[in-house]
Amino acid sequence: MRKTLIAVAALLCAGTAAAQDMGKLLATGGVSQVEGAGGGGLVPWALISGYGTRDSWGANVHWTTVATQDYTLDTAGVTVGIADRVEVSLARQQFRGSLAPLDKLKLQQDILGLKWRVAGDAVVDQDRLLPQIAVGAQFKRTAAIGGLGALGVTNVKQLGAKDDSGIDLYVAATKILLEQSLLLNGTLRATSANQFGLLGFGGDQQRGRRLRAEVSAAYLLDRQWVAGVEWRAKPANLGVDPEKNAWDGFVAWFPSKQLSLTAAYVNLGTITVFNPKTQKGWYLSLQAGF
Repeated sequence: MRKTLIAVAALLCAGTAAAQDMGKLLATGGVSQVEGAGGGGLVPWALISGYGTRDSWGANVHWTTVATQDYTLDTAGVTVGIADRVEVSLARQQFRGSLAPLDKLKLQQDILGLKWRVAGDAVVDQDRLLPQIAVGAQFKRTAAIGGLGALGVTNVKQLGAKDDSGIDLYVAATKILLEQSLLLNGTLRATSANQFGLLGFGGDQQRGRRLRAEVSAAYLLDRQWVAGVEWRAKPANLGVDPEKNAWDGFVAWFPSKQLSLTAAYVNLGTITVFNPKTQKGWYLSLQAGF
């Protein structure tokens, strides 16, 4: 996966300025969501990543870290937006524990994301109520569990998950109100993922996909600074994982169309019965592209 990310990034950097026009407004490509899609930190938006318009393309690479009292989640990935219509993303997540008995815990997940804008234009349609609407899919696969061999646990299925791979399907609607400097987004996700998929899919509590809502609101403080909040509902499929909903409050800085930096306070809820504390901490994401 790492070699794939490096290879794709090299191909993107080899592109010339003539290949894309970067004609979209600053910040309208969003940032890289924790699963790789364009959007906020936790929630994918209907916006297409990159700054290429309908006759062009855009791309970025990103690195994100989420650190709570007892866990760290790192994500690295690359995202390509084509003709402001289609988005393809590839990301790898690595999750680590720091508190006994899970201090040696290591989880890994690879995610391939696809998004297609099916209606509306969040920027152009200022005189219409219709938001920009996109449908998407995230294909996820977890690797073997590391650090729990002494407990005899090496696979998410041993924790009660039904599968170690799954597909999240979602529809997102995003409306930008330029006069009010406001972005509103609502996403409806069909998922069976446990902790974003890091603990597999389905479980002893429920197996199939459930519809879960996700919302975002962001305010443009000035041309380069955006502040907002997000909330994401998650399923609770595992008896050993009383999963709770997640939310964050973020600030994003866009010094140029080639670079953005996002910082946030994040609350991931409870992760496992072995450590029942609510996991709260910080989120930092760096995105570079064109």
